[in-house]
Amino acid sequence: MTANVSFTSPTRSIGDHEVGIDHPVYVTGEIGINHNGDLDNAKALIDIAADAGCDAVKFQKRTPEVCTPRDQWDIERDTPWGRMKYIDYRHRVEFGVEEYQEIDAHAKARGIHWFASPWDVESVDFLDQFDVPAHKVASASLTDDELLRRLRASGKTIILSTGMSTPKQIRHAVEVLGSENIVLLHATSTYPAKAEELNLRMIHTLQSEFPNVPIGYSGHETGLQTTLAAVALGAVFVERHITLDRAMWGSDQAASVEPQGLQRLVRDIRIISESLGDGVKKVYEGELAAMKKLRRVPGVLAEQESPQLVGA
Repeated sequence: MTANVSFTSPTRSIGDHEVGIDHPVYVTGEIGINHNGDLDNAKALIDIAADAGCDAVKFQKRTPEVCTPRDQWDIERDTPWGRMKYIDYRHRVEFGVEEYQEIDAHAKARGIHWFASPWDVESVDFLDQFDVPAHKVASASLTDDELLRRLRASGKTIILSTGMSTPKQIRHAVEVLGSENIVLLHATSTYPAKAEELNLRMIHTLQSEFPNVPIGYSGHETGLQTTLAAVALGAVFVERHITLDRAMWGSDQAASVEPQGLQRLVRDIRIISESLGDGVKKVYEGELAAMKKLRRVPGVLAEQESPQLVGA
């Protein structure tokens, strides 16, 4: 007896890891700018992800003058470093070459991948000097064809989030990037996202529309249950924002997972992933004693059919 759905799918390589149905779920801790421009915070977040068993951490990389609309540069805002112009704030939370050299060394020492979401072409050039194993397209960048073309030219595996996007926009982005080297993530770009807006069945919709592409999930909700449900629905890549403390300053902190929660999330993802199986009905060796004790009537075909035993 076999299931009606196919449990085979293409895989993508991220460094020395394979992403796909037949492989463990690839778990990424999204640091983003939750480090608040502090290198020690960034290293501590890498440690938290590595200790929890994540496969990767992800940052965000911007060229502030390119990514910040000119009419917002001089708008003042309150920050942990005092009141400052928005363009100065954007620079304050960006890391440069020296900081990323330390991030690169620290991630390698902890045995965890790192990559980033470049928000502009110059940032792709910046990241490529570190030979990152993948690039991420933030949902906000899905419609930036110039950026997508540059990312495709990098030859890296591209992870594409689909929040705040229409089906037509998603199809166009996949066409620009090419489907042969991408991982597509369902996402809802609200921070934090309400449960009723997560629409996790979109994972199946994307699987049906893009059968040659691995499908994952980027979550911005509070709590862990719905991310685990995404894995049960077939997500092969999971990304959640992580933080040292959800009470820290920053717009993404409230939708992030703290260290203890991340430990539980990765543990439970591994259990669920292992439990999904391949959809082929088997009689497991551990069932034989119960069968002998409890089944009074052998049933039709019992003598002609040899059950497929697992674990013998």
